Amino acid sequence: MNQLLFDRSTGNLDPKAFARIQTSQLLHAIQPVPNLQFNGGEKAIGNNGDERRQDRDPAEQKLWAHQTGVNALAIDRFDGKILLSGGADSSIKLWDLDYLPAGASKHTFRPTGTVPRTASTHKFGITHLSFYPFDSAAFLSSSYDHHLKLYSTDTLALSADFDLGSVVYTHALSPIAQHLLVACATQHPAVRLVDLRSGASTHALAGHHGALLSVVWHPTVEHVLASGCVDGSVRVWDIRKSSGCLGLLDLEDSIGVTAGSGRRGRDTAKAHMGAVNGLAWTDDGRFIVSAAHDERARVWDAASGANTLASFGPTLKNGHLSNLPILVSPTSLTPPMQDLLFFPNEREILVFELHEGRLLKRLKVPGPAVAAVRSRTGERNIRNRITALAWREPADGVFSAHSDGQIRAWIPRAAEDEELDREEESSKPGNGVEEREGGKRKRNVLDDIFRDLTRQKISFG
Repeated sequence: MNQLLFDRSTGNLDPKAFARIQTSQLLHAIQPVPNLQFNGGEKAIGNNGDERRQDRDPAEQKLWAHQTGVNALAIDRFDGKILLSGGADSSIKLWDLDYLPAGASKHTFRPTGTVPRTASTHKFGITHLSFYPFDSAAFLSSSYDHHLKLYSTDTLALSADFDLGSVVYTHALSPIAQHLLVACATQHPAVRLVDLRSGASTHALAGHHGALLSVVWHPTVEHVLASGCVDGSVRVWDIRKSSGCLGLLDLEDSIGVTAGSGRRGRDTAKAHMGAVNGLAWTDDGRFIVSAAHDERARVWDAASGANTLASFGPTLKNGHLSNLPILVSPTSLTPPMQDLLFFPNEREILVFELHEGRLLKRLKVPGPAVAAVRSRTGERNIRNRITALAWREPADGVFSAHSDGQIRAWIPRAAEDEELDREEESSKPGNGVEEREGGKRKRNVLDDIFRDLTRQKISFG
């Protein structure tokens, strides 16, 4: 670190290169922080539906963000201050991440606002949450109840409601466009476009042959988006064209459509051999990342549609009929072509080098594989898995939602931070005495073993 500071001060290291080195080190140092917890204020219940008495020590009580399970997360992209969470019970909660003291490794967040289940809100579980792209004062939510809703972040009042007539698995807003179109992936085989300005929801992009599980806008071109279908196809669309579809991604094509080649865009092709439920662009728009039920992830050249043949190995698990929240690190945080892919792999987050496919780290979710969550009849046991990921910019870590009702934090922890934690732990009263007594007992045991061995007469016959 001192060498880097010296090189920057002498002009041998460009400030941007220095920043990339620092942020890249932070990304590689992301670790789970189990002492950062989210308490939604819900109490445990018995099998008969009655709330249990909490006579135990508060430190031993289990905390839930949503006791029925957390389905969706979103963090505002401007300040990284507000976290939204959507539950399987259709409730939405707001959390203020600024309540975390600087450098603190232990804290319990409490919601600053809640959208409960009422006649005007969602009836079934939340499927996706997103903030308004230009201002965090509004956010969108979609649900299994076929509705897309717009809320005010400040008052949590409902501003608009769109009935799409089928289950909405996910939705997407362009981060740069002025057209305010919301692309929705639903059980209907067409991409539904909802215009927030006019309130119309009649425009659709037809071409898929089955339900859509993923949709995402191009980060730098406002009229282009990509969608993934249960039939294994990934289509790229231009909403200005009458036909709409620019082409399909083909898993067998590693060349793509290049300028001057004379090759036409594909009319029929498959990107995967299973339902495509995960899509993401790199933030420079050069590559598309897809994931599907064939337990494969692929990286595509966005300009030509070519399969880059990046291989992520046989460790991927993906089989749920829902949108898969894959994350790609911002290109400004890492050296060129060294972006990181964060893949939610059931009960762990796998961190890969995006273009090489090399596994860098496994971030395992603490806790049991099976957890009890609230249901209408009391409690039921479900298999715990990661249901959503949210990136906190610029490099402040990742937050994950889980079907056991927890929200977990994964924060960069450098070696200096761990050393400070150990120093704080050792400075607590009694720790030094206990360590000395424990060391003394171990030495006494070893001395006894050594004496027994040396006193015993050994003969060789």
